[in-house]
Amino acid sequence: MQIAQNSVVAFHYTLTNDAGEVLDSSEGREPLTYLHGAGNIIPGLEKELEGREAGDKLNVKVTPEEGYGEVQEQLVQEVPRDAFQGVEGIEPGMQFQAQTQGGPLMVTVKSVEGDTVIVDGNHPLAGQHLNFDVEIATVREASQEETEHGHVHGEGGVEH
Repeated sequence: MQIAQNSVVAFHYTLTNDAGEVLDSSEGREPLTYLHGAGNIIPGLEKELEGREAGDKLNVKVTPEEGYGEVQEQLVQEVPRDAFQGVEGIEPGMQFQAQTQGGPLMVTVKSVEGDTVIVDGNHPLAGQHLNFDVEIATVREASQEETEHGHVHGEGGVEH
């Protein structure tokens, strides 16, 4: 069966950046399972998996525009340290959920300079090319319930 709209796909992957550093991998774990066409994975990877079958191996290079987007400088902001009430020892790399006009946003602490904390609301992989080595494990037709809910149920998916 070929991967198409409303296919349930399970695949193994290794994700690297342009420097060849491994950023993520399914090695030693279960394959990643998703509902094709439901926006469950980044658009550039989903587009390249279309029409593939179980057993196919491929290398996919995803641009920032089809991955996690370009870096948006307005999402890097200075915040007073006292905005982190009850948090001791704020350090780079820590993540917090910020309440913004647009709703909740995950931010990462980039640096601490005196009483000022620099936070970044961009996805950590924003602005990067993403290189995937993929092996498709299984492809099956989604159930009606999976299609209605927009995600996979059962093994590798959501249990309701």
